[in-house]
Amino acid sequence: MTKAMGSSQLPTMDPSCMPAVTAREMMVRNLITLSPTMDALDALDVLLRNRISGAPVVNEDGKFLGTFSEKSCMRFTVSMAYDGMPSTDVFSLIDANPPTIIEETDLLTIAQTFLTESCRRLPVLDGDGRLRGQISRRDVMRAVRSHLHKPVKKSGTSGLFFSAILSSEERRV
Repeated sequence: MTKAMGSSQLPTMDPSCMPAVTAREMMVRNLITLSPTMDALDALDVLLRNRISGAPVVNEDGKFLGTFSEKSCMRFTVSMAYDGMPSTDVFSLIDANPPTIIEETDLLTIAQTFLTESCRRLPVLDGDGRLRGQISRRDVMRAVRSHLHKPVKKSGTSGLFFSAILSSEERRV
């Protein structure tokens, strides 16, 4: 389905033509993860050093426990200021109930989850609660863009093409 705008045909999203992409196909698998016993200042350094806004926290069996994020760091900062707490472990600061998805979650559901939930990333879990990967909002944008064709310019009806294939006797004057 296209929508005419100017001289281009712009693609529009129709749920029936939504790319059949699942979390399994678009998730990032090579993640920086944190241990629940890691010191919060060390975790903050990991986020800054790797230029990421958050990281999943997993136990030694790979079970997902929550997310340590920039928001967690703000919580830590406030606790330090008001409670005089010098430091704490990551586990006490994580968001233990962030939205999560499974590997079979489709692209449209993932996009809708990002719209309705306040999150930057969605951990992808297996049936046993182990972390399998993660999807960011940017991963969704990449998937949509790679499955939609670029706008196609409409060709004008200048007649130049007809003149190239017609003999001089057949051309209109």
